[in-house]
Amino acid sequence: MPNEKEIKKETEQKPAVEQKPDDLEKKAQEYLAGWQRARADLLNYKKEEMERIAQLLKYASEETVLKTLLILDNFEIAEKKIPESLKKDENVKGLLMIKKQIQDFLKMQGLEEIKTIGEKFDLNLHEVVGEIEAKGKEKGVIVEEVQKGYKINGCLLRAAQVKISK
Repeated sequence: MPNEKEIKKETEQKPAVEQKPDDLEKKAQEYLAGWQRARADLLNYKKEEMERIAQLLKYASEETVLKTLLILDNFEIAEKKIPESLKKDENVKGLLMIKKQIQDFLKMQGLEEIKTIGEKFDLNLHEVVGEIEAKGKEKGVIVEEVQKGYKINGCLLRAAQVKISK
């Protein structure tokens, strides 16, 4: 059992909880500011993650588009080899319509063709596979397209293979 001296000592000591109101207000403001910073950091993180996910989804279909381009290339080759007399045939028209549907689908995915013939060679968009003597053409101008090039959502997907003038 505590004696009288111990009881007197306990009553004389100020409790540690008692602080000045200004100190308490200051602490409360510090805690509030810390909480607000943490909340802002979390919101910024969420926003950055949503943007990153959107970018991933934007380019996720790139592999599928590249594989579909191989099919489109074959349609292009076949169309070039169709004689004019057969282009009015209903079956050939149907096949060319399928090619058009594939092109429209790829455009909806953000695909755009790179301009080539008559354009000045651009190392960022074109790949030279040959040079041709072309009279009346400036050196470095594209005179023939070997394989079409494409961009997807503004970024290079496949460089155009071209022949340029000497």
